[in-house]
Amino acid sequence: MTFPSDSTGFWAQILPKGPMEQDVESPITVRQPRLPKQAREDIPKQLQDPERAKRKIQRYVRKDGKCNVHHGNVRETYRYFTDIFTTLVDLKWRFNLFIFVLVYTVTWLFFGFMWWLIAYMRGDLEHIGESDWTPCVNNLEGFVSAFLFSIETETTIGYGYRVITDKCPEGIVLLLVQSVLGSIVNAFMVGCMFVKISQPKKRAETLVFSTNAVISVRDGRLCLMFRVGDLRNSHIVEASIRAKLIKSKQTKEGEFIPLNQTDMNVGYDTGDDRLFLVSPLIICHEINQHSPFWEISKASLNKEELEIVVILEGMVEATGMTCQARSSYVASEIKWGYRFTPVLTLEDGFYEVDYNSFHEIYETNTPSCSARELAEMSARARLPLTWSVASRLSQQGLLDSRDEEQEKEKSGEGQEQAERNGDIANMENESKV
Repeated sequence: MTFPSDSTGFWAQILPKGPMEQDVESPITVRQPRLPKQAREDIPKQLQDPERAKRKIQRYVRKDGKCNVHHGNVRETYRYFTDIFTTLVDLKWRFNLFIFVLVYTVTWLFFGFMWWLIAYMRGDLEHIGESDWTPCVNNLEGFVSAFLFSIETETTIGYGYRVITDKCPEGIVLLLVQSVLGSIVNAFMVGCMFVKISQPKKRAETLVFSTNAVISVRDGRLCLMFRVGDLRNSHIVEASIRAKLIKSKQTKEGEFIPLNQTDMNVGYDTGDDRLFLVSPLIICHEINQHSPFWEISKASLNKEELEIVVILEGMVEATGMTCQARSSYVASEIKWGYRFTPVLTLEDGFYEVDYNSFHEIYETNTPSCSARELAEMSARARLPLTWSVASRLSQQGLLDSRDEEQEKEKSGEGQEQAERNGDIANMENESKV
């Protein structure tokens, strides 16, 4: 979309003249679609009641990046146990620590009971202190001592007070089993705790998004913009940004699609979505014919029930693990006619970022009409110039065609005159003969 050369007069016509002037509402009206009964029953309550939706905004993704979706009526719960490692990692810390302690305690109690059972069946508990009796485990006098011996065996502490003897083959087999199973339990639980601790979720806490998104004119085009930044000095490697519009829609066939996801171009066709996130960056979405905001004006934006989900991904430079940070903007958090306050300043030998101004915005002159209406107005502003050029070309073409017709007529008359002169000359020659 291009603008006429006389851009000053053009923008003076469409930009608001003062802060007290009211915005002209878009002629586009949003009609409530007629939905089948099944679709109406599936519509969320906040969509059926507009007043309730205004009072309380139901987010798909919260500002902290957590998805506001709960899975219910899941019958195939066995699938969680087939991937038990991921299930344990996804649990909350209090449940994870409880399972960690529980697994080790149950393992020690089980093998302690097995050592006590062997001692009881062999009669070692009845010959305690007898020098001529060789027990399976020296100095094992009851269940408590058997439990302590189980802990020493599995943790390989080896205090040297309670030791197994070579006169107990069943004890040797139990020792092998406990050593192998203990190693498996250690590897599983310690690995689970390590992954839980090293998860890059906390790294995403230092990736910040602006509180509001803004819509204003940039390079002669309406653009939707938001700002991202990284608070740490260690950078996010191969950082990329995506944006999706979450909005319910109805198809031409009458099918109602709740929370339909539509991609928003933030530079994936030009490579601008690949970020070098050293300082805060303003992510720009150009509102063109392919944008879902093409027909949305300032007046209709407040009536829309939509949500923009932004996703920032990259690898943590320190650990090499993939990190993802998310945030969202509802219609009330999209400010029309504003820009972001600059936060980067040049100091003595370095650039300084002022994060106190990271979320600040300021008002700027912006047309309140939609991008489609803005394009139509710019096209109409270019029409007189186009008509004048076309009329001149058409007039020039008519003149050229008239000149060609006159030349053809003149050449035709000359040929006819020559033919007549030739006929008269022939008649004279015949009369003479």
